[in-house]
Amino acid sequence: MRPKTLQMAGFGTYIEETVIDFDKLGHGLYLICGNTGAGKTTIFDALTYALYGRPSGENRSGEMLRSKYATLEQPTYVRLEFSSDGKIYSVKRSPSYERKSLRGGGTTEQPAYAELTLPDGRVITGSEQVNSRITNDILKLTHGQFTRIAMIAQGDFLKLLLAPTSERQEIFQKLFKTANYARLTDELKDLTASA
Repeated sequence: MRPKTLQMAGFGTYIEETVIDFDKLGHGLYLICGNTGAGKTTIFDALTYALYGRPSGENRSGEMLRSKYATLEQPTYVRLEFSSDGKIYSVKRSPSYERKSLRGGGTTEQPAYAELTLPDGRVITGSEQVNSRITNDILKLTHGQFTRIAMIAQGDFLKLLLAPTSERQEIFQKLFKTANYARLTDELKDLTASA
């Protein structure tokens, strides 16, 4: 998976619509750095929230992601365009939040929303359907695996290195698509054992 563009509005420290164009940064690894409070963690949260409907850390919920500085008129959403296996996908999500009523005075709750646009233009909506498609068919990584290998934040690489061998093996097998080699190895072991 390679991010192409990330849009955020009313999300964390990003009140106004902000766009990060990863294509302009080139291909490869990205180092996100800055002063405390500059919005580094919010970028991680926006990426994982777009893909999985959950922030990158365990101490924040989706409802906590709306900017506390956003007005009742400002929407809250993230939109991520990314490529996977040479195909372009777009996912847009917003958490539930309180907004100004469209009719009359007062406020109303804007329900959470998730939408995935596939390379052929078909659109899938609903958090569970989008999560399933991304986790099982497109990225083939769970939220936990993604946050351990695709976005390594402040010392979390050590957690991957210290994970049990079976867990590391599963993560790297999915990441580098080595399942066929593992099957071949098992078949060769069986052949030599029976010879």
